[in-house]
Amino acid sequence: MFHHLFGSTTSSPAKTNRLHLRLLLLLLQPKRLSHSQPNKTSSSLQSEDPLFIAQLILNDNTKALALTLEKCSGVHWSTHLVDAVLKRLWNHGPKALRFFESLDRHPTYQHSTSTFDYAIDIAGRLRDYKTLWTLLSRMRRRRLGPTPKTFAIITERYVAAGKADRSVKIFLSMHEHGCPQDLSSFNMFLDVLCKSKRVEMAHSLFKVFNRRFRADTITYNIIANGWCLIKRTPKALETLKEMVERGLTPSLATYNILLKGFFRAGQLKEAWQFFTQMKKRGCELDVITYTTVVHGFGVAGEVEKARRVFRGMIGEGCLPSVATYNALVQVLCKKDNVENALAVFDEMAKKGYVPNATTYTVIIRGLCHAGEMDRAMEFMERMKDDDQCEPNVQTYNVVIRYLCDAGELEKGLDVFGKMGGGACLPNLDTYNILIGAMFVRKRSDDLLVAGRLLMEMVDKGFIPRKFTFNRVLNGLLLTGNQGFAKEILRVQSRLRRLPREFKL
Repeated sequence: MFHHLFGSTTSSPAKTNRLHLRLLLLLLQPKRLSHSQPNKTSSSLQSEDPLFIAQLILNDNTKALALTLEKCSGVHWSTHLVDAVLKRLWNHGPKALRFFESLDRHPTYQHSTSTFDYAIDIAGRLRDYKTLWTLLSRMRRRRLGPTPKTFAIITERYVAAGKADRSVKIFLSMHEHGCPQDLSSFNMFLDVLCKSKRVEMAHSLFKVFNRRFRADTITYNIIANGWCLIKRTPKALETLKEMVERGLTPSLATYNILLKGFFRAGQLKEAWQFFTQMKKRGCELDVITYTTVVHGFGVAGEVEKARRVFRGMIGEGCLPSVATYNALVQVLCKKDNVENALAVFDEMAKKGYVPNATTYTVIIRGLCHAGEMDRAMEFMERMKDDDQCEPNVQTYNVVIRYLCDAGELEKGLDVFGKMGGGACLPNLDTYNILIGAMFVRKRSDDLLVAGRLLMEMVDKGFIPRKFTFNRVLNGLLLTGNQGFAKEILRVQSRLRRLPREFKL
């Protein structure tokens, strides 16, 4: 993890501060494949463990991963296994694609549609569009697709990169790649736009192609949800009205979307009126409805009302789900008391509900917010002991953020170091949290660490924001690290983000 954190620096060993020394010690520790699996041998590869294979790939520095595939010679590669390994490598895009390419030449294994979709998604996240379209062409030659899901992935990546206009052209050209457009693919594309808060564009396309694709209830639900996501509930209600005028019957999902929209927009009175009207009109309310109300009132600070709805749903014939408990636990952590949240957590377990990663992460965040960092770490260890519920990147990010906010940079970096084994690789947010934390003390060595973190995130395929580049460059220049700043400028230039204001 820390092999990129140190290179040539201008700091002498005598001036190395405590943080720098701690990081150096971590760097000098021998690499291990896993803290939880120290006795793994090549024979255990017969069990086809995605984590162990991912760890081997992360430790293989050869371009073709030949050494790793040689070690994995006893493994029977399957679609399920390869997809699982790619998922483990998700936050190290270059290694993931290298693994995909290496296996593409395997004598007995052939990639599937789902594996190509994973690789295309990773290439899109890296904004490596040349590779993306090459993979799509290869997919088509092998008669594995592309499918509407493939194009949903591609358009989502273009929209996320700020290329929404290009994504429209891609959708309209689907048939040129052997994948005709239909209502289902149209709905998926509208959903991509709406969830990216580009509902105006989605609504315009909806009006243009409405007759061609004969919009259904799902189409209208997608558009209504898009308006709700940007807190424009009047437009969502207009969509509902138009839907009814077209002779379509709103579904329970439609009503749940509008209910959530009222809460999101802070319209508590309207939300409660809508909820009571749903009851009066005989709607068969489901667990999603009640979970929406519990969460909505709780987030707005109406904790007791949220509790009453939670207690009342059972009496009305609707059992809470794990998601409902998660909503209540989150509300209690944010707006009430973490001890009350822990009591609900215990009650949940006693009633036979199995906490998931979200449950643990919400509790851990609540404990961190209450300053109970030791207890938060205990819960994180409990997750590690649970094979069905290991910590995810959101869990790690919560802990790292709170440790850094508390000035415990060394502990935050220790937690970060534990993410490098393949079980849960850091994402863009992880790096942004740590880089931001390095500017708190305004020390030269901390800023060197920020620079190395920036270089490492680029190496893993993440594209830092211009603000992040400029902030690190400014910090290095102000602390006399011109040499390192020039190195980062070269990287920034390669990514076509060279700012004019820097002249070295």
